[in-house]
Amino acid sequence: MTWLRTVLIYGAALAAGAIGLQWLEYQVWARTRPAELYLALIAAAFLGLGVWLGARGLRPQPKGAGFEPNVRALAALGITAREHEVLALIAAGRSNKEIARRLAVSPNTVKTHVARLYQKLEAPRRTQAVVRARELQLIP
Repeated sequence: MTWLRTVLIYGAALAAGAIGLQWLEYQVWARTRPAELYLALIAAAFLGLGVWLGARGLRPQPKGAGFEPNVRALAALGITAREHEVLALIAAGRSNKEIARRLAVSPNTVKTHVARLYQKLEAPRRTQAVVRARELQLIP
């Protein structure tokens, strides 16, 4: 236990010395190169402003607000109202069992709807079906 205390004391002393030396080096650097310091501060300010504006501008818009599905694409692909409901629930990340419970149908019925959606959207997987449906503006 005493060796741990000794190590901690020496470690703290070394850390304090290193911080002191870094502070002294900064003092010398700041006095000899004030232009670089000001440029660095201005660059940091613009970086912060850019990150803030980027985060604010790229914030996702609320989904579903004022969204109307592409009725022509739904009709052209032959997607029924129930298949459209299933597609929306797939896009929401629901499993087949969850979709079945929500729509009060059997999981096999959901599997049938999903298989038909794959055919109609020409997609081999759920994720590709959702991407294709969003491209066609069938779902938000």
